[in-house]
Amino acid sequence: MNDVQFSPSLMTMNLDKFEKEVHFLNDHVDSYHIDIMDGHYVPNISLSPWFIEEVRKISDVPMSAHLMVTDPSFWVQQLIDIKCEWICIHAEVLDGLAFRLIDQIHEAGLKAGIVLNPETPIETILPYVSLLDKITVMTVDPGFAGQKFIDNTLEKIVQLRELRETNDYKYFIEMDGSSNRKSFAKIDKAGPDIYIVGRSGLFGLAENIETSWEIMMTDYKETIGKKYYKE
Repeated sequence: MNDVQFSPSLMTMNLDKFEKEVHFLNDHVDSYHIDIMDGHYVPNISLSPWFIEEVRKISDVPMSAHLMVTDPSFWVQQLIDIKCEWICIHAEVLDGLAFRLIDQIHEAGLKAGIVLNPETPIETILPYVSLLDKITVMTVDPGFAGQKFIDNTLEKIVQLRELRETNDYKYFIEMDGSSNRKSFAKIDKAGPDIYIVGRSGLFGLAENIETSWEIMMTDYKETIGKKYYKE
């Protein structure tokens, strides 16, 4: 897990250039981040399993669904039905459901992830952390783009790395929220495996995706001093 991965948040892409941007990104990224909001867990409503099926028509890149929902059981089955590669659920809605839903995802041959809100401690997921394929640390409150980066969330990434190393766990560590030139250096110091990038980090940097990607890579290399392995 030494290579950094970028996972574009497709909720923040330029939908009028949807096909062009996806075709370009297919050759540059390892996964797409799909936000699914139900209007209850967070007040917004965004993408859906149907959207994943539409992206699949023009992409073989694995999809990672981020469920910001109050009834994860309903959505997990829909995502299993369309074979979404990664299904990530908020820990805050999993009381009494965690083991059953993780098993359900794994039995379908898919990967199970957990998402932690900024105020949710790692201790919440310790009973089932060994079963996880990915843990996403929210560095902003969920449900809204363009928020201020919450610096103290990065300590959870450090703790999750230590926990993984100590116990030989296999989960990826992902960060979600305001990943851009201003935050790349402090994110890198914490050491997640996957950066989710949205408007401020990628899609809003230029009029076309090619230039936006080039700017993001320049920002990353200049602030981190590292070369992204899949340019």
